[in-house]
Amino acid sequence: MQKYKLSWRDISFNDFKVYLFALFKAFIPKKKIKNLDELEHFIQTKSAWVTQVTLYSYLKTRMGTRYVLHFDNDVFMSSLNIAKWNIYSVALQDLTFFTFSYLKVNLNYQNIDQAKEIFNKILDDEISNKMPLEIIEEAKKNFDERFKNINWESYHSDLPFNPSALSLYKWAPIAEELKSLDRKIVLNSMILKWDIIRKEFEKLIEF
Repeated sequence: MQKYKLSWRDISFNDFKVYLFALFKAFIPKKKIKNLDELEHFIQTKSAWVTQVTLYSYLKTRMGTRYVLHFDNDVFMSSLNIAKWNIYSVALQDLTFFTFSYLKVNLNYQNIDQAKEIFNKILDDEISNKMPLEIIEEAKKNFDERFKNINWESYHSDLPFNPSALSLYKWAPIAEELKSLDRKIVLNSMILKWDIIRKEFEKLIEF
């Protein structure tokens, strides 16, 4: 099955149409999640969707209708590339932990180590999509640290997506003096997108 990859090269009007389609896709009925392969696909695609939509939306809001013109700026594009992969890596962690915590509590799923296998596989697959190796290595390290300390019984209901929301605020390539004014809006924007994904997962999961 083809994955919904984060590919932001040669950003143009066509890429903006992809962004709009991503918004639309969130409301298209989805098939049930019945096995680990489908769960992996869900985690990867939805983490990519949340990252792309929230980052694009924030840039458009802050830069106005001419924001696409900034995509001709090499310095900006370098910052954007770093930002999107760092945000995505945390989004993957959050959604992986959320889904397995939910499975454990609500469906008595016990093979929690599968969370690590799925997460690492997604990142390894992203190498071909030019995700920087140093970000992959750091993401795996952070995942392992969080994995050791996570409370599986409560994670899914205890602000599970705060880390990725904070990551969006940290990495978005916006001047700090402007970003500081937006903190609450930025965090809430991502949390609201995650709420869409959370509700979708709860309807689709059939392990």
